[in-house]
Order: sequence, then C-alpha cells, then structure tokens
Amino acid sequence: MSSPDPQVRAARNESTPHAARGVRGPVVAVTGAASRIGALLTERLVASDEVKQVIAIDERRGDCAAAQWHILDVRDPAIAEKLRGADVVVHLALDLDLETDSAARTAYNVRGTQTVLTAAAAAGVHRVVLCTSAMVYGALDDNELPLSEDAELRATAEATGVGDLLEIERLARRAPRAHPGLNVTVVRPAVLVGGTDTALTRYFESPRLLVVAGSRPAWQFCHVEDLCSALEYAVLEKVEGELAVGCDGWLEQEEVEELSGIRRMELPSAVALGAAARLHRIGLTPSPAGDLAYTMYPWVVSGSRLHDAGWRPQWTNEEVLAELLEEVSGRHTVAGRRLGRKDATAAGAAGATVALLGAAAVVRRARKARRRI
Repeated sequence: MSSPDPQVRAARNESTPHAARGVRGPVVAVTGAASRIGALLTERLVASDEVKQVIAIDERRGDCAAAQWHILDVRDPAIAEKLRGADVVVHLALDLDLETDSAARTAYNVRGTQTVLTAAAAAGVHRVVLCTSAMVYGALDDNELPLSEDAELRATAEATGVGDLLEIERLARRAPRAHPGLNVTVVRPAVLVGGTDTALTRYFESPRLLVVAGSRPAWQFCHVEDLCSALEYAVLEKVEGELAVGCDGWLEQEEVEELSGIRRMELPSAVALGAAARLHRIGLTPSPAGDLAYTMYPWVVSGSRLHDAGWRPQWTNEEVLAELLEEVSGRHTVAGRRLGRKDATAAGAAGATVALLGAAAVVRRARKARRRI
C-alpha cells in the first residue's frame, strides 16, 4: 500500500491532533524551537506519523501552531516541569553568534545544557539528543579523510564556540553515569548551511578566498534540512551514539574555487595567522585566529553510523555550496569582518590584495587612533 501524498498528510496533521489519531510514537520536546534549525525540526516532527506530540520550548513563541509551546530560558530549573511526559528531548538552544560576548555565550551554552540534562533526568525522559559540530574533531594536517565517528576529539578552544561544544561533549559523556537510565545521542554536522552565519560561511563572503600556503583544505557541507532529517533519525531511535552528518564526500579547494568563481589569495601561514590574531585582539574582527585552521586542514566526516541505519543526505556538496553562494551574495567580508557598502566598494577596487591590505589598513587605523588618544 503506497503512503499518502505528503501534502495530504501535512493537511491531516494540522487538522487532527496526534493524540486523537492514536499515534503511539514518542512525545518529543525541542529546545530552541523558534530558532532556524529548531523551527525546521519542530515542523518536521509535527508532520511525522511516528511522533505522538511535540513540546516546543524557547524564549519566544515560534510559528508552529501544532506544537505545545512553553516560553522560558533553558537555564531555568522550571524546565523540568515542562519536560514531564516527554520521551525524548532535542536540545538546540545554543548561542553560536559570532558577535556575542564569548563569556556570555559560554555561560548560556554550558549552563543551558547542564540544566536540560539534569531536568530531563528528573522528568523521566529516557533520551536527550544534543547537537554540536564536526569541528570538535579538530582541523589538523594529519586527519584521515574521512574521519570516523569514533575518531579522537582533538579540537582546542581557539575557534569560535568550539570550547563550548567540547564542554557539551564532555557533559554528554558524563550524563549517563550521573543519571542512570538517561541515554544521550550527539549529532555533529559538517559546515552548516541554510540560513546560518558562521566564520566558515563568511569565508565565502570575501572577494578572494584566503588560502594559507602549504595548507590542505577539504570542504564538506551539511544542509540544515539534512541535519533535521538526521536529528529525526536520532529521535526515533533508528540510530544512536555519536553521529556525524554531512554531504557525501568532499570538495578540494580547487573545486571550490572553480564552482564559486572566486579566485584565491595565497598568504604565508605566519602572515595570515598573525594578522587574524592581531585583528581579533584589538576587537576589529569577531573571528579568532583559531577559526582559520578550519579553512586550512581537513575535518571531513564519514557519517557511517547514519548511513548504516539507512539515512542518506538529500543534498550534495555542490548543491549546498551553490545555495551558500546565493545566500551570501551582496555581502562583503574581510578577515571575518562585515564591511559596509562604502567599505565594500573600496574593497572591490583593491583587487587581489584586498584581504591583506584591508586587514593591514584596519590595524594601522586602529593604531593611529590609539596614539591620538
């Protein structure tokens, strides 16, 4: 018997509560349910015949009327009461904004995860799904291509938000010991694309793609729709443990340049890393020098556990790159710093030396301003 048309199924789900349909699947709570990824996942779970009910938790109400909404901060211990009756919690309430103060970001991300794990255990939830990033494996010259899920986490806290993600990974590993009966699944996406703004998506906003001499970049993307389908697999317990998710395979730097039509600007390692560190230190760019490593060395993942469970990405690296380029069209970034329209016009005229000269000019202006003070 063939399955119903997706549009018919969606209409049926909107008009008929899951409980009235006698759905036997899990009750799923999603934190950060009004965020880009949280909203997509919430809509996906509400439309699923395998999910009984969706509890949506965020500091603001989202658009999904079929979910049961609770408005609160995930650091509030009162969240335990809101999780009662849930079988699975997907924790997506993370702040990875480049512009957020790093101390405030860490306080929110780590404390929020701690609270959700403790509250889930207290509420009798049997599974928590956390979402970090494949960045936790680290970008290193000797990384295998691709990395298995069981590869050692060799990242350091030098890149944006990675320290928070490593701490969340540690909390995930400790949670089953601290809370017997609580299972934790961790999902680690590759470079996430689809309404996202990260140091890695901003890399493609530059007029030239910075390539560090002697480096070995390899690009693997993950569309947010594929991430949500992988999270749904984890929710329905079709796969568990530590999961990596991304498009199949990867793109070499030369392929990225050909597909994007953006030419490279190659710099010695000392120049590129030194300029990035100085710009970040004086507060002129949001990205620390550690972000550069992820554009220098491979951190491609195999996704073998999801593949073994029957999951497949719906997007290719080439397709995701094309969507990313469309999203960032009209934006102009130098050394991770967004430029205004006037600055962007000047940068465009600078030609092949824009990244280096732009960074150097910013540093010189800052130094002159300090001297005048």
